Amino acid sequence: MKKLRTTTATTTLALILLLVLIAATSLRVAMAGSAFCDSKCGVRCSKAGRHDDCLKYCGICCAECNCVPSGTAGNKDECPCYRDKTTGHGARTRPKCP
Repeated sequence: MKKLRTTTATTTLALILLLVLIAATSLRVAMAGSAFCDSKCGVRCSKAGRHDDCLKYCGICCAECNCVPSGTAGNKDECPCYRDKTTGHGARTRPKCP
């Protein structure tokens, strides 16, 4: 009976470790970004004053919308999903995507 408890505990621990490993790998892949988004956002944010913030939010919007408007500003009609993303609700609503 004691051996059965040890085996069950070991199996449970191994399963938990496997799930943590899978979750960590998935998170790393999700955060890596795609080559498409990285290149499009690099162009979009090339003249931004806050370059790092621009790349971050552009990458988020690109991943959700699968498009980035051309140029460094404007042209948001090319990608309605990108254009319509906002932060918050009510009086403090602002565009999310640069």
